[in-house]
Amino acid sequence: MADGRQAMYRKVAAELRQGISDGAYGSGGRLPAESALAQTYGVSRGTIRQALALLRADGLVTSRRGTRRVVLGTARVQTFSETVSFTRWARSLGEEPGGRVVDVVRRAAEPVEREKLRLAEGDEVCLVLRVRTLSAVPVMVERSVYPRHIGEIVAGLDPAAVSHTVPLEEHGVRFTDVHHTIDLTYADADDAALLDCRVGDALLRERRRSTDPTGTPVEWSEDRYLPGTVAFTVHNSSAAAALSRRTAS
Repeated sequence: MADGRQAMYRKVAAELRQGISDGAYGSGGRLPAESALAQTYGVSRGTIRQALALLRADGLVTSRRGTRRVVLGTARVQTFSETVSFTRWARSLGEEPGGRVVDVVRRAAEPVEREKLRLAEGDEVCLVLRVRTLSAVPVMVERSVYPRHIGEIVAGLDPAAVSHTVPLEEHGVRFTDVHHTIDLTYADADDAALLDCRVGDALLRERRRSTDPTGTPVEWSEDRYLPGTVAFTVHNSSAAAALSRRTAS
């Protein structure tokens, strides 16, 4: 199963992150030394350093090596481009993103797609089914629906292209506003085959509607993540609200 193949350093990072979130070390407190953490988790100090690198990228601990990391206590706020682009987000955390297009389907837009993309009945869309990976491990199935003129650009890309957002931007397609809906769904046959899970297994679902500077919809996407691979954090204040995504369990 994909979860069984998950890199150990990510599992260690997830447990440390949970401890920080639960206040086990306190804001301004110190994590145990690398040697003590290695003994606790039964891994090498190199694995511990990789786990700490993820926490450092999240802004949860200080970055000094050779000393016990100080807990900062707040998650790093991500840029807009990192919340929109899986590739930019993964690289911001020091992960190696990957992707593979499984299928491209050109068809008439379904009712919900016409509503989200503001299309007329009979208008065509391009559905792109893609599996996304972190450090070569499948973690998410992406189903992106584009208006035909944008979908044709995506369909012409290398199926193994790591990013679709960047080449779309190079073609003048700009993502400036995004509405996220996050909930639970269950794996279908495609999800099970691509994520090495079982049909009916629970998956974290993010549905995303993106618009350009004129307010015109450019993408309607549904991403399905394996449990234990990412977590979303929403920070609200009287001044602003921010959405962050991170690797977690």
